[in-house]
Amino acid sequence: MYHAVNRIAVLGSTGSIGRQTLQVVRSLRDRFQVVGLAAGRNVRLLAEQVAEFQPEYVYYQRPRAKMSPDIPGQFVSMEEMASFLTVDMVVIATSGKAGLFATLAGVKTGKNVAIANKEPLVMAGEIITCEAEMSDASILAIDSEHSAIWQCLSGESQPPRQIILTASGGPFRNFTQRQLKQVTPAQALRHPSWRMGKKVTIDSATLMNKGLEVIEAHWLFGMPVESIRVIIHPQSIIHSMVEFYDGSVKAQMAYPDMRLPIQYALTYPERLPNPELPRIDWDKIKEFTFGPPDYKAFPCLKLAIDAAKTGGTAPTVLCAADDVAVDLFLKEKIRFTDIPRLVAETLEAHVPLSQPALEDILGTDEWARDFAANRARNWR
Repeated sequence: MYHAVNRIAVLGSTGSIGRQTLQVVRSLRDRFQVVGLAAGRNVRLLAEQVAEFQPEYVYYQRPRAKMSPDIPGQFVSMEEMASFLTVDMVVIATSGKAGLFATLAGVKTGKNVAIANKEPLVMAGEIITCEAEMSDASILAIDSEHSAIWQCLSGESQPPRQIILTASGGPFRNFTQRQLKQVTPAQALRHPSWRMGKKVTIDSATLMNKGLEVIEAHWLFGMPVESIRVIIHPQSIIHSMVEFYDGSVKAQMAYPDMRLPIQYALTYPERLPNPELPRIDWDKIKEFTFGPPDYKAFPCLKLAIDAAKTGGTAPTVLCAADDVAVDLFLKEKIRFTDIPRLVAETLEAHVPLSQPALEDILGTDEWARDFAANRARNWR
C-alpha cells in the first residue's frame, strides 16, 4: 500500500524531545523525510543529525559568519523553516519562549504543528489558537498528558465535564518543608518516571510543569480552567483522564516513554507498530494510587492555576519568572523553595493586561525577567 511521505522539520532537534522524535523517524523511515533541523548551541550533535538525515534547511544559534562547513544545508531562521511550503509538519521541541515565533509561523501557514514546548501556548495561547482556526492549522499535542486527553476525546461528539491531568508528584512528593529547603539541583534532576531536559525536569519537581499543562489544556481543548483538575498518580501509567456528563471516565494508559505520544502525533490518525516502543508489563503492576496535590508544599502549581484564571499577561509573567528562578537554582544561587517565592513576588508586582497583543506579551516577558533577576539579586 502506498503512503505519502510526511516532510517534517524538527525544531530543537538536539534536545530530549527532538532526539526522541528522530528515534521515532528512524523506526518509520518510509513514512518521513526530515527536511529541516534546528538546534541551539549543540552544534556537534546537530552536525551528526544533519549527516544522517540530510535536511534541506538548518538553523543553530551562532552568527552566520561562524557557520561550520560540517553542517551543510540552507541556513534559515526557525520561523522561515516553519513556514516553507516544502514542510508538511513542524515539531516544536525547543525550550522556553524560543518556539513562540516558529509556532505562530507554522499555524499561520496552515501546517500541522506538533508541540511539546509549553511556553508558546502558555504565553500566547489565545493568539496561536485564533491563528490556527483562521488558517485551518492543526495543533497536535506531544506532551503525554495532552496526548492522552486528545486520545480520550477522539470520537466523542460532546464536550467533557472535566479534564483530569495526572502528575507523578516528582521525586519530592513525600518531602517535608525542611527537606525541600535542602534539595540540590542534582537531586531535582533525577525524575522518577521520565527522561527530560533540565528545565522541564525541575518544573516537574516543583509541579510548575503541571500548572503550565493546565494552561495548555485550557487552550488546546477549550476547557475552562475550573474544569481542569490535577491529581497525583505516582505510577505514571495513566497519563490523563476525561470525565463525561454521564459519569463515565476515559483514561489513556501507556508505559512512560515520550516516544509514544510523539509517534501518535506524527502518524495520526494511524497507530503504527513500532517494535522499539515499550509496552506495559501487567504482571509487574501491583497498584494504581491517586491523591490530591499538596499546594502548601508545592505552591508553584497553585501559582500557575491562579495565573491561568487571571489570564492576560499573567501566564507570561509566570513563565518568565519561573525560567529565571530555575536557572538560578541550577546555578545554586537560590534554594529549591525560593523558586515559587521568586515567581510569586514577580506576579505580585505585575498589573496584568487583558487580551494582550504579541508586542505586549514580549514586553511583559522582558519586564518579568528583569524584575525576577533583580529581586533575586537583592535577596543575596
